[in-house]
Amino acid sequence: MRQTGPETRPGPRPGNGRYAVACTYLAGYLLTELVYVQLTPSAQASLTAWATTSVANLEHEPVGPLVVSAFIGPGDYLVWPVLIAVAMFGANRALGNARTALICAAGHVIGTVVSEGIIAYRVDVGQLPPADRYLTDVGPSYVVVSAIVIAVACGTWLARVAAALDFAVLVFGGDIFGGLSHADVSAVGHLTALLTAAAGVALIIGRRPRPAPSRLGEPGEPRQPGEPGPQAQLR
Repeated sequence: MRQTGPETRPGPRPGNGRYAVACTYLAGYLLTELVYVQLTPSAQASLTAWATTSVANLEHEPVGPLVVSAFIGPGDYLVWPVLIAVAMFGANRALGNARTALICAAGHVIGTVVSEGIIAYRVDVGQLPPADRYLTDVGPSYVVVSAIVIAVACGTWLARVAAALDFAVLVFGGDIFGGLSHADVSAVGHLTALLTAAAGVALIIGRRPRPAPSRLGEPGEPRQPGEPGPQAQLR
């Protein structure tokens, strides 16, 4: 017979899909960007008009615009891939594929629905002109903001620093909360995405099992005089 310890399992290995969500989203964004820049200006305008998550689009065909709008960021062809990579890989490492995808998707969808819902209400009551039902609203920023929340809350120290810098670029460079006091659609959407992601992270952290209290006789714990030590498990 020989003494055995607890069964150990190999840790994650490169290429096992650990960063599948981050890689998939970044690759999808880059591919869409590559196709977009090859289009004529009129074709770019047509694609953007179809993909925008405006009130008018969401009322008639919500699924397509909600998906495609997260992959179109006209004008910032070099900045967005970097911001996406920094936020998504830090978030993906912290929470894994399923939870990262769920929180980022929820931030994007809920941020869009809430912000555009406010626009729809204000148009209906006459506070905004009917033309605001057709506002252009595309970009990956709701997804990125959600990923930043995950990385800051759950990531390594390096991921947290990188995500904080990401956030600073969006806030001070992109002015993502500008017009919040006037219920600007973009500012409301970013705030909603941030709060949605924070709620999702809090729910996940709250459901994690707490470590069991240590027992006398375990390594590092003093034993009472006369208490027998742990016995080896043999088989």
